[in-house]
Amino acid sequence: MSKAIEAKNKFGKMMCAAAVLTTYADEAGISKVKAMAMGPAMSGGRMVKCGAVLAAEEVLKKQAPDKIPELERRFGEKNGSLLCAELKGRTGGPVLQSCPGCIEDASVILEELLG
Repeated sequence: MSKAIEAKNKFGKMMCAAAVLTTYADEAGISKVKAMAMGPAMSGGRMVKCGAVLAAEEVLKKQAPDKIPELERRFGEKNGSLLCAELKGRTGGPVLQSCPGCIEDASVILEELLG
């Protein structure tokens, strides 16, 4: 289980992006408070792409921006999409991945990319 899933489980209603950002706040160069504040704007499809992926990209922007395409490729291959609405089945198709599953997958890939 990834650290981000542990954070989501601990805090319950934490949104996907906030779970990832608060877990990797140090790596992103932001405070946990700022990470929590940024999370809602990225979650729930508000920015079209999966919030967990957006949060992982925010971390990579600081640590390894050249690895963002790799994150997107791997997440997309594993889940069938990067778009929240498609992942959640809101476009008429099947649910491709749950929110906790997206958090787990984005976090595991992020941890691997960070080394």
